[in-house]
Amino acid sequence: MDFFSQTYIALRGPTGAPQSATDTISKLSDRLSPSTLLADRRAAVLSLKGLTRDCKAEVGDRALPGLIHVLQNDAEIDADIGKAVLETLHHLCEVDEASKELSLKHTDYILANEQVTHTLFTLLGDSHFYIRYATLQLLSTLLQNRRFVVQGYFLKAPNGAPSIVSVMEDKREIIRNETIIMIQLLISQSPDIQKVLAFEGAFEKLFNTVTQEGGVEGGVISYDALRCVDGLLRFNSSNQSYFRETSLPALLCSLLLFPPNQQLQDSVPQDFSLQFWDQQKAANVSLIIGIMGMLVGSKGSSNQETTVFVRCLVEVALASNAPTPLKTQALRLLPSNLTFPLSNVVVTPFMPVPETNGEEWDRLEPASALDVLVELALHGEYNGLHGDRQSKDGLELRGAALNVFDNFVRKEEIKQAIIQGMLPQEVPTETPMISPLLYALCLPPMSPLNIANVTTTHFATLLFTRLLSSSSRCKTLARSIKPSPSLPASTPSQGHFFVPADGGAPPPSSPEPDDEDAPQSLIPLLSENLSLCFLSKSRVDPANENEAREWERLIVGYLCLLVQWLWEDPKAVREYLEAGGLGVLVEPINQTAEGESLIPGLCAFLLGVCYEFNREPGEITRSTIHPIITRLGVDAVIGQMTRFREDDRFKSITPESIILSCPTPGGPPPSANQNQNQNPAEQEGELWFDWAFVDFWKSNHYTVQRGLSTDPNASSSSSSSSGPSAESAMLISSLRDVIRTQAQELDTLQAKLKELSTSSASQIKDLETHVADLVSSLQDSEDKKKDVEKEQEDLLVLLDDMNTKRRRDKERMREAGLEVSEDEEDEDIDEDEDEE
Repeated sequence: MDFFSQTYIALRGPTGAPQSATDTISKLSDRLSPSTLLADRRAAVLSLKGLTRDCKAEVGDRALPGLIHVLQNDAEIDADIGKAVLETLHHLCEVDEASKELSLKHTDYILANEQVTHTLFTLLGDSHFYIRYATLQLLSTLLQNRRFVVQGYFLKAPNGAPSIVSVMEDKREIIRNETIIMIQLLISQSPDIQKVLAFEGAFEKLFNTVTQEGGVEGGVISYDALRCVDGLLRFNSSNQSYFRETSLPALLCSLLLFPPNQQLQDSVPQDFSLQFWDQQKAANVSLIIGIMGMLVGSKGSSNQETTVFVRCLVEVALASNAPTPLKTQALRLLPSNLTFPLSNVVVTPFMPVPETNGEEWDRLEPASALDVLVELALHGEYNGLHGDRQSKDGLELRGAALNVFDNFVRKEEIKQAIIQGMLPQEVPTETPMISPLLYALCLPPMSPLNIANVTTTHFATLLFTRLLSSSSRCKTLARSIKPSPSLPASTPSQGHFFVPADGGAPPPSSPEPDDEDAPQSLIPLLSENLSLCFLSKSRVDPANENEAREWERLIVGYLCLLVQWLWEDPKAVREYLEAGGLGVLVEPINQTAEGESLIPGLCAFLLGVCYEFNREPGEITRSTIHPIITRLGVDAVIGQMTRFREDDRFKSITPESIILSCPTPGGPPPSANQNQNQNPAEQEGELWFDWAFVDFWKSNHYTVQRGLSTDPNASSSSSSSSGPSAESAMLISSLRDVIRTQAQELDTLQAKLKELSTSSASQIKDLETHVADLVSSLQDSEDKKKDVEKEQEDLLVLLDDMNTKRRRDKERMREAGLEVSEDEEDEDIDEDEDEE
């Protein structure tokens, strides 16, 4: 009743006359003075709290100084007034659309004095529920409005970090959750605060929260706690080093049910591979996978830790039932300088049983991770189970697998070993097999069009291009490949890729002798498939835009492969021209239909490559091609290349994303960022180019344009002066290999040096301890020696005093006339002689 009467009197005024809100706020502000009673100040604060909703500006202008004074002096004494003043300040600083500037003004006033913020950190130590909760809310609001100011005050606060860590241990769920939200704001873009909290034990507290919430099965709280861990580690090498020294990296694996001490030769438990997934669990696991990838990609990680994390990422991507975006993320987080032995690690894929809604799974035959990776890139998830539906998520996963394959085959010996496995066998077997990559590459185009086969062949061209890139030796070996379309494709378990453990390539197999029934080599086969694609595309009904677009995609895949294969390879150019490839290129360059820019541009580029590198003797020479270019017009050919470069399907490719959204009929052209608001699982995507080809085009198209204008009879040296020669390219490639090898050797030596430094440091420490013990013993011996010498000196002095006293006594006896014995006189004589 006292509270209501005091509030009523404060609002009524002395005479009971009606008052305006301004007068009421003014009187309530006066009651905040320290000279008033605590109960009156409490009543005034509660009244002002109610008025902040409708009179926010007036309360801020008149009462804010008094409220801050109450916060600093009364909040720690009285919990009720502390709760009220904290909530009132929170209302004044809370930003909404109507009063953003006003809220920021109040925030600036509160933060003008750093002692106010220090008081808030002190109040976090109060165990009262409402004090802690209201303080956390106010701090979160201040951080949202003026984060850098609050962060600066936090670093100066005497009890800032301990108070934050202590609140993280609060057993009350609401307090703990609000603390995690506040920490996310506090550590944002502040490495110093991240270090302070990390060394105060924030990692352990956050993982305790995750564990208490049920690990990755937990809800939003586990997600927020993991976000805090990610925020403490990302872009902070000091915290990453500290984190590795703890036992927490193993906990990351345990949260995913992955054994922390998994060996390469051991199989992964099924509990890890097959799990039930929901949206929140996928978000939680995504954060853990992101932390693993961050630790793998940063410096200072140990070999054991890196191997376990990489194996976990590989298993998630290739042999689990995780959602597609998680698999894509796992592949993208694998380091670009991948040294993980994909060809030696055996994984066990799973296939969902149809019509079981993902509740039943079939275990497939174990296969090497490299084979499963290639199968994933060629056919998609679960061996093309959903190949008829070109979802953007699925294509992004296959694109990520393509990049991992590219990183793995960067070593020349690995490229050669894989291509060697595609060469004809010296000794025919009863059931010869063809590798899935080669089978998909040679798959003949057929009508009616199969979209899944188109995408498979397109990815096969990209994978095969990665094997030929910057390697004249691999291009030479590839010309000896003579696939037979009638042979069945091998399965991953049959190991169609041979990659030797020592990294050395096996000796090349000699090609089979040519005869009438012998299969044709790869370049004529690709040229034939390209001609069939052009023919099939010309027969498509103009109203069927989707089918025409799919034929165009397949043609683009073949042309991109041939462009990069024939580049700086005169023998491959001769083989392509002898297979009749030149006639296929002329008609597309001549067409003038609007919207057709990719195929004419690529045909023009390939024609320029054939003209530039046609240096081998044959029926079709540069002099044969030059009249064709002249009839087409050099400017027209260059114009087709220019239009190709301006096509949105080419310009939208980035190193991060090569998958474009499918355009709607009559809509705008596709781009990598189109339809971002739509669920990616429901979007349909399409593949046109990879970044390797885009980069190749940008680096070399000017060379081709200049070469089109050169004289056909110009010497090889003068023609190739416009661009880098094959010899220089080989030299550059070999130098890159040398640099890469030296870098690996340097890393190995640094690791050994680190081990030696660690062992030397321990030995030095032991020797220092031993020396310290010896020094201590020597010091004790010297001290004892000094004590003995001092005792001897004291004894000598005492003996001298006694002799002196004895002589004096004898002299006195003689003076007194007393007799002295002869023995005593003899002793005196001896003593005198000794003294002399």
